[in-house]
Amino acid sequence: MNAQILHSGFDGLRFTLQAEITPELRRELALAKAHAKEHNQDIELRFGDLLLSVTGKGGRTFNTHTGELGAVWMFQDPEDRIPNNPGITVDFRALGLATGGLDHAERHFREVMEAMSIPYGEHQLRVSRVDFAMDVLAPWFEPERIALVAPPGTKVTEYTGADETVTQATGSRVTGLRAGNVDNRQLAIYDKRAEVMQKAKDGWLAIWNAERAACSQEPLNLSDRDASQVWRFELRLGSKQLRGRFEMHSWADLRDRLGDAYNDALGRLRYCIPSNDSNRARWPLHELWRLFEDTIGQDLAVHCCGVQPLDVIFANRTAKMRELDQQLLGLFVTRAAISDITPDEFYGFMEQHIDALQRYSEEHPKTLEERLQKAGGKYRWT
Repeated sequence: MNAQILHSGFDGLRFTLQAEITPELRRELALAKAHAKEHNQDIELRFGDLLLSVTGKGGRTFNTHTGELGAVWMFQDPEDRIPNNPGITVDFRALGLATGGLDHAERHFREVMEAMSIPYGEHQLRVSRVDFAMDVLAPWFEPERIALVAPPGTKVTEYTGADETVTQATGSRVTGLRAGNVDNRQLAIYDKRAEVMQKAKDGWLAIWNAERAACSQEPLNLSDRDASQVWRFELRLGSKQLRGRFEMHSWADLRDRLGDAYNDALGRLRYCIPSNDSNRARWPLHELWRLFEDTIGQDLAVHCCGVQPLDVIFANRTAKMRELDQQLLGLFVTRAAISDITPDEFYGFMEQHIDALQRYSEEHPKTLEERLQKAGGKYRWT
């Protein structure tokens, strides 16, 4: 196989925060936003060593950023809140993640929050998206939609049908595939060289050429497609995976369990070599996919603890049942106390109350089935 990995690492990371900006910061942002609209350009605010650029965009939010190596910061206006939306959304820039990884992102996050004096607690954090990418020099490769496989049991949007996979093409040449949903799990394979050239993202060319130089190779000449075709394999996990299945919320959760979430995803989406076997699950893995799997395994090994989604679900469900049992016991103790029940009489008192509880249930205006369904709807374990 003639292929060279030019870069691998995080390409996207988004956190939300259930917190509010201070009144003082709100006034500064509102004034800067008004000036940005008036002059049709970003307005810079300085907080010590931090430089924050405020745009004129956003109806009920203050849209700001901290440069190409920082993040896009979106603050809800505390005086004109959008109901049920998080107070703060932080979308980290790809080049900052590519050059500094999670350490840089977390350090930047904490520095900005401190500089702007925004009070918050770790329990208010919510990670909502993580993207991991590999850029590989492979001029001979061209993606095929039929080779993209999702095993039975995954969601419909993860199957490789005509309605579930987006195919991008220029003329007769396919330039990209995408399967899945960004809120859940999504795989994208696309022509990164073309994107770099079309959008003048020379930072990526510098990253690729740094890897080439480390291998004592000549820089890429993007004008020569046959010698510079770079494909990106990118696996994106959204909130349904990160929070729904793996219970990740904070920076610590991300560091502890992100590798487990990616290992799980790699078992559900894959790129294969098509064969005559009618069972696509038996198709052999494509060599670039094996390279992608190995890269994720190596890069994210430090972020694994061996946890599986069912382990997390079982632990959370058991904890909730224990919490409810303790509440029931507390209620029985209170009920016994106001009935002048002695400690020796307590357990008999609990047994005798079963008949009374059954009678109250039968007298309830709604059926037991309706009440169980409503109560169960508050908790989602799968």
